[in-house]
Amino acid sequence: MQKEYLFLGDDSVNNGRYMLAVYRIIPADGLTLEDVATEVAAESSTGTSIKVGSATEFSLSNNAKVYKIDEEKNLVWIAYPWEIFDTGGNIQNILTYVAGNILGVSEVKACKLLDVHFPPEMLVRYDGPSYTIDDMRAYLNVWDSPILGSIIKPKIGLTPAQYAELAYDFWVGGGHFVKNDEPQSDQSFCNYELMVKSIRIAMDRAEQETGHTKVHSFNVSAADFDTMLHRADFVAANMKPGSYAYLIDGITAGWMAVQTLRRRYPNTFIHFHRAGHGAYTRMENPIGYTVETLTKFARLAGASGIHTGTAGVGKMSGDSRTDITAAHHGLRLKSSGEFFDQAWSKISEKDADIASMIQKEEEKWDGDCRGFLEERVAKKAEFTYKSDTSRVILKTAPIISGGLNPTLLDDFLNVMGTIDFITTMGAGVHSHPMGTKAGAKAVLQAYEAWKKGVTIQEYSKDFQELAIAIDFFEKNKTNTHKLKGYEQV
Repeated sequence: MQKEYLFLGDDSVNNGRYMLAVYRIIPADGLTLEDVATEVAAESSTGTSIKVGSATEFSLSNNAKVYKIDEEKNLVWIAYPWEIFDTGGNIQNILTYVAGNILGVSEVKACKLLDVHFPPEMLVRYDGPSYTIDDMRAYLNVWDSPILGSIIKPKIGLTPAQYAELAYDFWVGGGHFVKNDEPQSDQSFCNYELMVKSIRIAMDRAEQETGHTKVHSFNVSAADFDTMLHRADFVAANMKPGSYAYLIDGITAGWMAVQTLRRRYPNTFIHFHRAGHGAYTRMENPIGYTVETLTKFARLAGASGIHTGTAGVGKMSGDSRTDITAAHHGLRLKSSGEFFDQAWSKISEKDADIASMIQKEEEKWDGDCRGFLEERVAKKAEFTYKSDTSRVILKTAPIISGGLNPTLLDDFLNVMGTIDFITTMGAGVHSHPMGTKAGAKAVLQAYEAWKKGVTIQEYSKDFQELAIAIDFFEKNKTNTHKLKGYEQV
């Protein structure tokens, strides 16, 4: 045990100087939880596996503090002086401490970061998003529905013209948003720059035909930063402002790539795809961190949107409570988790103006979101913090993908509790027997049924596309993870 890291019952950790974290830790055989907790605190802050003789009075003042232990549940709470982190608002640096070497030390059988809390004093160093779902809504003039999107399928193997034609079909069917799939890059059969140019032509056609603006999210992940920035600049040079987002594979490309895009392109939606996150976040994995923690760090880094799972409704492994809590961490000014409440204000939530904003937010979220649609349209936003940018970390939109289709949209909306998200259905659109355009129409019709409070079966009596979608997906059910008994967070 390294006793200099043990501060059980120390209430000073709530004074604003510390980032708080809670872990589930299972010690290696022969070690106590208290022993291992102090080893983890040392390794993730100022020390190493044994007491360091070269420590100074100042270095000791920067020790992490183990301030609470629950032996029965194997939970350990550790407070980190946030001044030990890079002064440049560096998310990679924080995670190197709190989810770095400690995940590999031999003293632990399990070490999972379950939740974190950022005090307002710490938030001032970090960017947060600059371009939000509200900005995208304003460009699209879509206020009374989720932003309805699609991933082009097959995910790889189409030529630029084939890809763009499917995007066009989705847009003219009523869709708003199309994205590259996460592995799409610059393949020999689909040259990146030609794909961008083809999308611009398809988008222009769709906008002229429908009279509505559209958005495409381009994957700019690359082998090096120069190539990533070249791709981003090429997109900007060939697309209209507001008509594009930058998708970055945040786990595999890294936090520096995410934050570089946020800082270089503050007027662009930064789309964080979390491919690879399951290695850390799956509930059965004893090592890593949670979906909620990942979403909090993505918001802190400045991601405009991040995939947050399908809340047990689609194909991806996940828990409905976990996914919805993560979505709330992205969207709300004050969000509640299992261990910590998080206010995303750079000043105290006790400030009268911030307290008023939080109260208004609570009133919105506590009701049936159908009831606010007319008000949204009138006000052109549900919650807008733009006037308080210097005082709060702006919102990060949940992006929903993984096995959704028109027959599941109603279930998802009911557990989500808001329409402030982006759907990205793939096979749920493109496998429609009548084609992609009809698939897009079926999604829109399914949403309209939910909005009117009628079943899709009843609504489909007047809409062929939805009727055929219901029949098709009922006959081709996959192993979805629909969970029963969910109570809205």
